[in-house]
Amino acid sequence: MPELPEAETIVRGLRATVVGKTIARVEVVKADILRESKRRFTPRLRGRTISAVTRRAKNVVLELDDGSVIWVNLGMTGRLLPFDTPPRGSARPTHPAVRFRFSDGGVLVFDDVRRFGTVEHLDAEARSERSSALGPEPLAPAWRAEHLVEALGRSRSPARSWLLDQRRIAGVGNIYAAEALFLAGIDPRTPVRAIDPERGRALHGAIRDVLQGAIDAGGTTIRDYRNAEGEMGEYGRKLYVYGRDGAPCHRCGTTIERVVFSNRSAFLCPTCQHGA
Repeated sequence: MPELPEAETIVRGLRATVVGKTIARVEVVKADILRESKRRFTPRLRGRTISAVTRRAKNVVLELDDGSVIWVNLGMTGRLLPFDTPPRGSARPTHPAVRFRFSDGGVLVFDDVRRFGTVEHLDAEARSERSSALGPEPLAPAWRAEHLVEALGRSRSPARSWLLDQRRIAGVGNIYAAEALFLAGIDPRTPVRAIDPERGRALHGAIRDVLQGAIDAGGTTIRDYRNAEGEMGEYGRKLYVYGRDGAPCHRCGTTIERVVFSNRSAFLCPTCQHGA
């Protein structure tokens, strides 16, 4: 599933292509990805201009000129693909769910193979409520190490599970949780309140370093993720533990292990990562 770096990469690509575009009409091909009825969704967007493209957690946010937004969760395989002219032939997206057709002839397609993604229109109040239910943005300057250390001390959850809780930190998923815990030397099964302040500060730095590094590399493509230009992310070449079970650790040579808890896989080096 695309995480913060993938969403941020898509946002940056879309800013150069769709900001200032006016939506002439909306075509809903697969209505099951909407959080509201098609009859309610499409009329409210007609004639609206995209004023900005931003991100909140793992979500792409198309801001409109009336203060409302199109809130897009990419799910597992969702893609937002802009075209200057309607795509034809092999350039056409294979699994379109929604097409936003612009007054200048361009089109933005939400394409989703597995259709776990969602698209919805939120007014300013609903957008604020949705955002307030999410945790802090981990790359924001206001999120400091002491904030993380304090929050860790209030929970018994395993470290990996805690990092995946979007109420705790916004945008971190299984890939970057695994990588950050490796860099901080923390076993993903460690109860977070057992993490001492020094290790907590190391985890804060690791989270920020991993996320920024992944953004710089255009995200991580495991299977389906593509950016707004249709290109794969390159961070997969830099992964230390995620998806590398059975391979040697890049640091110490110990075999990377895969463990399952809370019904999800976690990856670790048993030598480099240990309890708090």
